[in-house]
Amino acid sequence: MNEIVLAKVSAKHADLAYLIGKLDEELLERYPGEEIFGIDVEDPKIEEAVFVVAYHNGKAVGCGGIRPLDHESTELKRFYVDRSVRKQGIAQRILDFVEDAAKELNYSILKLETGAPQFEAVHFYKKNGFYEIDRFGEYADCPSSLCFEKRLPQP
Repeated sequence: MNEIVLAKVSAKHADLAYLIGKLDEELLERYPGEEIFGIDVEDPKIEEAVFVVAYHNGKAVGCGGIRPLDHESTELKRFYVDRSVRKQGIAQRILDFVEDAAKELNYSILKLETGAPQFEAVHFYKKNGFYEIDRFGEYADCPSSLCFEKRLPQP
């Protein structure tokens, strides 16, 4: 069986923390000595964020989330799929989930930050309708940051 189940979770969920740890390990490999932009789960505003964990045959293998930026924009955060299950459509399912969550919360723009060493991610985002924008927010002064956005269709 090759079952994928998505579950909305809290910012402090153990499986989310495990996957974020794996993401951070991979980012440290790709960006040795550089700053990694995470998310502070102790921030009181974290309750405004929405997170999802993907399970493959019961094992946590992917995650993603959105956190509000302003009244019209939200940011894709901590988007990750374990290397062992990539290219099976899990990333697409997670992205679809968070896009739907953003639309349900009446956001019209989904933004994100990544970097050139994450060439697979850049390709995935462009394939899904994201286009490059100027660096924003905490990424404005980070020369290795690539920022993208996507306009979300409203019902």
